[in-house]
Amino acid sequence: MFDQISVNPEICGGKPCIKGTRIPVYIILELLEQGFSFEKIKIEFYPEVTIDQIKACIKFANSLVKNEDIFFAEEPVT
Repeated sequence: MFDQISVNPEICGGKPCIKGTRIPVYIILELLEQGFSFEKIKIEFYPEVTIDQIKACIKFANSLVKNEDIFFAEEPVT
């Protein structure tokens, strides 16, 4: 998975991108969130991207969430 994603401070401000491109992972995730299929993303937006690279974006995001402890602030009592 991580061989498909790169992070370089010189490219896209250091945002994780699909390796060999300037396509940030978050853009792919946003397209998926909007309901675009893997095939539609490839055909309509990024023909140079493979289905495996799109899947790697999901796996990358999943690994970040899985390994992060997230705490929500309690609502103030009034």
